[in-house]
Amino acid sequence: MATLKERMTDDMKDAMRAKDELKTNVLRMAKSAVKYKEVEPGASALDDAGVMGVLGTMIKQRRDSLEQFKQGGRADLAEKEEKEIAILQSYLPTQLSAEQLSAEVAKAVTESGAKSAKDMGAVMKILTPRLKGQAEGKAISEEVKNQLSKL
Repeated sequence: MATLKERMTDDMKDAMRAKDELKTNVLRMAKSAVKYKEVEPGASALDDAGVMGVLGTMIKQRRDSLEQFKQGGRADLAEKEEKEIAILQSYLPTQLSAEQLSAEVAKAVTESGAKSAKDMGAVMKILTPRLKGQAEGKAISEEVKNQLSKL
């Protein structure tokens, strides 16, 4: 099975052949971000998990931009950001639904023995590695806060 980087390269070539400018540009940016991460001092070639981390960062940046564009009344730019997010997310594992996330958080709260909002760190310590790539950190922390506030 091809690695994530190889899949991105193949998809970029296909997008170039199909003259899909948006997808070509997004994949070029993604490959560039991965390469940049690999050439940082002390870094080495990224495996699929490392590439997913870079893609997750890119998605988070685009979500922040999306909010800014919506607040600024720039629907055209907001729509472009949404399309870029969709392209990037296609390389990540499927995201957990709200119900699945809630169930995972409830399980982690039970495992950690959390009693109040002060125990959020212990719950996050369990969930972050378990849900890496399957849910955004912001969504996880909001669900943890929500469930701990009910205790």
